[in-house]
Amino acid sequence: MSVNPDEFRAVLGRFPSGVTVVTTKGADGADQGMTVSAFCSVSLEPPLVLVCIEKNASAYPALTRAPGFAVNILSAKQEQIARRFAIIDIDRFEGVGFTRSSNGYAILDDVVGVIECRRFALHDAGDHTIILGDVEATRIESGSPLLYYRGGYAQLEH
Repeated sequence: MSVNPDEFRAVLGRFPSGVTVVTTKGADGADQGMTVSAFCSVSLEPPLVLVCIEKNASAYPALTRAPGFAVNILSAKQEQIARRFAIIDIDRFEGVGFTRSSNGYAILDDVVGVIECRRFALHDAGDHTIILGDVEATRIESGSPLLYYRGGYAQLEH
């Protein structure tokens, strides 16, 4: 028995997730980045995380070929950044404030956390590729995270 794709999407929408922008460098050295909600921790020893990238995403070639990447955990105030980095065929970094990580990846201003990784492994997963990252550095900032829930953005309430 197969699950209907619309039903599958609807039930997954009931699971809130954090919102990240994953950044890296393309083969030409240009900044690449995209909004990713399919992100999670995998292991504490060694410290590993994963991101799932759709194979037809514009940043897919860069993210699957680069030696590493940075995960920017967005703050509740960054819904527009999440939306911007989900748009196709624009310069996603234009007008967006950022600094550079030790490996040269874009670290967006005002995020609540950063996880810088070396690419550890790639795994085929249907219409996505799972990218495992070996965590090399982290940064924690204050603030509340941006969430994705039932097809829209939400904020954590205390």
